Amino acid sequence: MFDDENYSHVNLKEFSGHKDEVNCCAFSPDWEIMVTGCDDCLVRVWNTVSTKMVCKLRGHQGAVKSCAFSNDSKMFATASYDTTVRVWQTRTGDCIHVLQGHTKSVEMVVFSPDCTKLCSGSWDCSAIMWDVQQGCVLRILSGHSSLVQSCDFDYKDKHVATGSWDYTVRVWPVSPIADEKVKILRGHTSNVHAVVFARLGFLASGSWDKTVRLWNPDTSTLLFVLSGHTGWVKALAFSMDSLYLASAAEDETVLIWDVTSGTCIKELQGMVDQVQTCKYSTEGTLLASGATGVTLMVRSKPQGEHNSGRTQETSTV
Repeated sequence: MFDDENYSHVNLKEFSGHKDEVNCCAFSPDWEIMVTGCDDCLVRVWNTVSTKMVCKLRGHQGAVKSCAFSNDSKMFATASYDTTVRVWQTRTGDCIHVLQGHTKSVEMVVFSPDCTKLCSGSWDCSAIMWDVQQGCVLRILSGHSSLVQSCDFDYKDKHVATGSWDYTVRVWPVSPIADEKVKILRGHTSNVHAVVFARLGFLASGSWDKTVRLWNPDTSTLLFVLSGHTGWVKALAFSMDSLYLASAAEDETVLIWDVTSGTCIKELQGMVDQVQTCKYSTEGTLLASGATGVTLMVRSKPQGEHNSGRTQETSTV
């Protein structure tokens, strides 16, 4: 149960400077740097402590749709409507690779845990795995029949999951093995917008059908259908111990789920609007970011009497 812990609202920070719609944001592992992508084709780098913009990076010829940091913080990647993925050096802001291979807008990009690979998802119905050092294609993952909206590597770097607007999730071996087939996970009744692996191997998927599904990807078994949101589920994050799952939706709530029981144990309201990112730190801080701001919720030991079951915490924006 979750009755020995609580979430307390820390603050909301607003980052001003974009003139067009903000499509994505990503945080360095130490949370000191934030990268955002916008419809104006620019990539902006921010200091999260001061909320000041550090620099603007030019190069994309279309809206920037996704961004991601490598686990060692040395690089970040951006994906664009211009059909390319760019890899940037964090320290200098230099573009070190322009990855070309997709034929339509690239909507998602993510690094592998060992920082040697990228996976990108596109409106061309494919995902591509890239060699980060060489800047070349490793594999083209074909099979979805619509936009590949999301992708994530497992922590052992053996599989990558993709979520699509064809309502399915596919789990692919990172290194092709003759006897290992691609697993297709069915059950969502609308577009799959988010997929994420837990450190212990679970896989979660979030959909426009307003549900989250929790899977055992090794056996393709559905463990739980998590219902509670009233809007499209846009972002997911497992806690570092894999015991809790946070889901953020367009209903402006973040729900916290007990992975072992499949029950919602907390509802966080008013985190951010137009949610884009949901992430746990190693210390247990939950971060949610949207088009207008960033909110931190710290999980800590409560004072006095514990609450049990599903509780509600409201943050003031």
